[in-house]
Amino acid sequence: MPLTITSAPGEGFVTIRPAGSLDSNTYTELQEHIAAVTKSKPGALVLDLKDLTYISSAGVRVLIAAQKAMKAAGGGFALIHLQPQIRKVFEIIMALPSPNVFESVADLDRYLTGIQKKVLGKDEA
Repeated sequence: MPLTITSAPGEGFVTIRPAGSLDSNTYTELQEHIAAVTKSKPGALVLDLKDLTYISSAGVRVLIAAQKAMKAAGGGFALIHLQPQIRKVFEIIMALPSPNVFESVADLDRYLTGIQKKVLGKDEA
């Protein structure tokens, strides 16, 4: 199955949406896409995995490398909308970058709001 990738810039972050199969035949497409997006040095990188149907170890390596690169650059990293089969792969290899895995964009927004309030010294209500 092929892989398609779209991106959407946000305010200080970029959301990347891979769809299809992320495997040994397609992982370089996502790897190159992430490299191109991170050249603009976004404050955070969000991977929306809602339409990802399969991930192999090669795909897992791309996501872990992206997380490490963002951390090294002082940026954030989050995964949203993990399908059950994708979540299971991460659980099996114990590689989920929790607490940066969110069920929805709304959950991610709540988390980011809380972080910003902490930075400003305000208690979360």
